[in-house]
Amino acid sequence: MNPLLSAEQAVLGSVLLDPGQLTHLDWLAPDHFYRPVHQALFAALRKLRTDGHAALATKEPVPLSWVTDAVDEASHHVRGLTAVYASILISACPRPQHAPVYGRMVLEGAIHRSVSEHAIRLHQAARADALQGQVEGALHHADVLAGVLGDLARRWGSEPSPVAPATPPSTAPVAPAPVRADRVAEDERFLLAVLVERPKAMDEVVGWLRPGDFADPAHGQLYRCLGALHHRGEPIDRITALWEAQRRGLLADGTLTAEQLTAICDGVGAGSAEWLGEQIMRSSVTRTAATSARVIRALAENETLAPGRLINHALHALGPLDEVRARWQTANGHPAPAPPPAPPTEGPPTTRVHAALARSTPRPAALPSERPGSASTPSAARSPSRTHG
Repeated sequence: MNPLLSAEQAVLGSVLLDPGQLTHLDWLAPDHFYRPVHQALFAALRKLRTDGHAALATKEPVPLSWVTDAVDEASHHVRGLTAVYASILISACPRPQHAPVYGRMVLEGAIHRSVSEHAIRLHQAARADALQGQVEGALHHADVLAGVLGDLARRWGSEPSPVAPATPPSTAPVAPAPVRADRVAEDERFLLAVLVERPKAMDEVVGWLRPGDFADPAHGQLYRCLGALHHRGEPIDRITALWEAQRRGLLADGTLTAEQLTAICDGVGAGSAEWLGEQIMRSSVTRTAATSARVIRALAENETLAPGRLINHALHALGPLDEVRARWQTANGHPAPAPPPAPPTEGPPTTRVHAALARSTPRPAALPSERPGSASTPSAARSPSRTHG
């Protein structure tokens, strides 16, 4: 039996057995349930309570009308629901008074599902932007995902804070979209040729373009060599670039070959380094967004992650995209937007949070004198792009 399905059935069964349990589940919404039939039935039960159903005013036993009326109401919105299934739900509930804990399990499944769905949308937007040479869609969906993570953290009753996972999920590097891969590689080679031909052009890009923004690692390493020469105030040309590459071991380990470097340096060197750098940054933004999305989806599919850890790890996975976005905004002459004001601090946690964090009551620890034969042991957060002609 699927644990999440069992939890959904147990929540509904507890409310069918004891309508009063709805007062402890105000923080749980119908769309937190995975199965449409469960969504419809939970919404129906809430509607019956709002309408003042007679079952709410009676003690034991709960009238049969509470079950039949709930099934009738839910049947207006979903097909296939019968009183027989309602009986199955009742049988699936071990203890009606455990409804808040069952509800917390349903909420936990909804959090994993929601994070995964928004990560998929971010990945799709990033790939679409990569094909079109844009970044706006990816950055918008990244903002939406960040907002969703903050809202889910508040629903769960935790404080959102980026935390790196102990073991990062393994994902393959994201390559440029096939349709644009040749164009991206051409822009990178063209920029490097411009920088070798006109070393002063380094001043136009060195403040915001990084080696990791290049899709081709060899191009990124050559840009690193040029940046090192520029930083030391040394001349930049084909020979000095080749020498710097050799000093860094790039020729020995096969990252670069002398033929590759010569081909780049002999390329046409007339062009705008700033414009070319911005094209490379566009590709970097979409690749980083796609990578973050894949990492977050892998985290969401890890059922062993508690919601608080999932949310914090997902926020950490958005960090590289935030860093690339900031440099993209610098390249376009737009300052990074000010962070939104923090929400007003409220009083103590609400009943919803208490219920969402419900745990079994721990047993009191025995005193040292009551433990035979042993001594006590201490317990241990988009910028519009600029069009170039």
